[in-house]
Amino acid sequence: MSIESVAAKSLAATGPFAELIDGFSPRVEQQEMAALIEEVIDNRDVLVCEAGTGTGKTFAYLVPALQSGLKTIISTATKTLQDQLYYQDLPIVREALGVSIESGLLKGRQNYLCLLRLERAQENLGLNTQHHVLLDRLTRWSSSTVSGDLEEVHEFEEDMELRYAVTSTTDNCLGQECPFFESCFVVRARRIAAGADIVIVNHHLLFADMVLRETGFAELLPSAEVIILDEAHKIPDIASVFFSRSVSGQQISNLCRDVLSAIPVEAPDTPALKEAVTALEMAREAFRRECGDEPRRSEWDTLQDSSNFVDHLRSLGLTLVALNDCLDLSSERGPSLSNCHERAQNLSNHFQVFEYETEREHVRWLESTPRGFVLHDTPISVAGEFSQRVQETGASWILTSATLAVEGHFEHFTDTLGIKNARECLWQSPFNYRSQSLFYVPSLECEPRSPEFEHELVQAVLPILESSRGRAFFLFTSYRALHICADLLRDLTPFPLLVQGESPRSTLLSDFKSLDNAVLLGTATFWEGVDVRGEQLSCVIIDKLPFGVPNDPVTKARMAAISEEGGNPFTQLQLPAAITALNQGAGRLIRDVTDRGVLVLGDVRILRRSYGRSFINSLPPMPLTCELADVEAFFSSVRNNPA
Repeated sequence: MSIESVAAKSLAATGPFAELIDGFSPRVEQQEMAALIEEVIDNRDVLVCEAGTGTGKTFAYLVPALQSGLKTIISTATKTLQDQLYYQDLPIVREALGVSIESGLLKGRQNYLCLLRLERAQENLGLNTQHHVLLDRLTRWSSSTVSGDLEEVHEFEEDMELRYAVTSTTDNCLGQECPFFESCFVVRARRIAAGADIVIVNHHLLFADMVLRETGFAELLPSAEVIILDEAHKIPDIASVFFSRSVSGQQISNLCRDVLSAIPVEAPDTPALKEAVTALEMAREAFRRECGDEPRRSEWDTLQDSSNFVDHLRSLGLTLVALNDCLDLSSERGPSLSNCHERAQNLSNHFQVFEYETEREHVRWLESTPRGFVLHDTPISVAGEFSQRVQETGASWILTSATLAVEGHFEHFTDTLGIKNARECLWQSPFNYRSQSLFYVPSLECEPRSPEFEHELVQAVLPILESSRGRAFFLFTSYRALHICADLLRDLTPFPLLVQGESPRSTLLSDFKSLDNAVLLGTATFWEGVDVRGEQLSCVIIDKLPFGVPNDPVTKARMAAISEEGGNPFTQLQLPAAITALNQGAGRLIRDVTDRGVLVLGDVRILRRSYGRSFINSLPPMPLTCELADVEAFFSSVRNNPA
């Protein structure tokens, strides 16, 4: 690659970004990445690359994408990153390059107000007073909003019951039969996306189009000439979800609710239909109770040994078929019942997967919580299907993230997705981790499996928090550990504790940024996609190495498949996944060239086990210590030499 390319020159010290952005700092890594992506786009290649934090990978792929003039889809992991790309980064690049391009932002249906369901929700007397107050506000807002994106209504964010009531799904959307079709916000967003040069989506939406071929969106992916997947480390898990077949209690409940809503309008003279809904709801609830109240992921073969489970499963299937038969007789009475009939047919077809022997390459399992359940039929490998989809598009594919490689190699990632002959590159972060950070592993006497682990960990953390003056993320691999440590810390530390589950995620982050000395305790949701810069976050504490649960049904099946092929499940599956997760958590610490902080890991196995070296080699080059005095000296230096 050459930094003399057009894209690289744009990001040089004499380029348009330096003129536009005050304090713009050219980075060789960013220029090299832009040059390589330009070359990959020209040659219609596939690129897998890691760009360490601070590389500036967003501009590195936006610049060659915009300069190419080709139809480009950019997919990110979250809606937050989508909004940042669309509203912040893309306008800057467009202005710097002086290019005139049409762009579109496309989210999933659950993000857009559905005017038909809003109208019906207003007639729903089952909603509480607070819901009706919000509905009145939504009604006023619906006449002024251009996008219909519910992100504009901030207090609405966490109310999932009302969100379902006023948004559509692929299942319940009436399409062109809807009286509001021409003013539909989803239709409008998709029309804009279809005609745009650059479209910003998220991974779930991209895979929904790839797999489900949703009406009105199916032409977007085939027309793309460049497809960029940012935060690509999430792709294997998301692909596994979308290449699976599933039936959930929520789908059944939503179907029943929509049938009952349609009966008074379209078929008030059909008592048998209401009776069929009641029978299905009773069977669904009985099956849910059979699943138990403890959250679990259960192997199908084990469940099949229980005659009660088999009986409840059969009852659920029979009542689903009975409702489908009733809807078959009523489907021509109106568009809503026609839609419900189609959904009931699809659910019945999917349900049959769980009544017969599954394919050898798939694993069936049950996910259950106190509130619901999902029956899953998951492919053991997504490699064949994903690679086929990539080849079918004929587009250039760029898969990038700050955490893709394991000890500098990409085999675990490319093998998982079946990517062959891809170009690969790794750019280290330009940050000076040797001077900006410290990696501290306290010499705990016990390892994570010990019942005393959390108590000993909290005692080790207290002097660290004292030195950092709070300002810490305390990240956990399980809710159990989080709750134990939160209860212990409440009586032992003077710093404000912000605990996941006690407030919405957005509120916790907002409070953390507004307070000067808070300690935020969180699980997986805070390990990635969180950006807190400056002294506000000076310490990231991780309880233990984030190995997945080995008896998880999907993990267990994949481990068995690797063993059958003569491989090593630990080094090929468990270790790479844990390394990627640890890197994501550690990546919360240093977000800018002036950031300084300490990463703490309470798991001494990283020093005592042979595999520990793989974790250390995959982390940024932070000085490693087991001495608390070094941590205290580091924070003392930070206080005496402010950035």
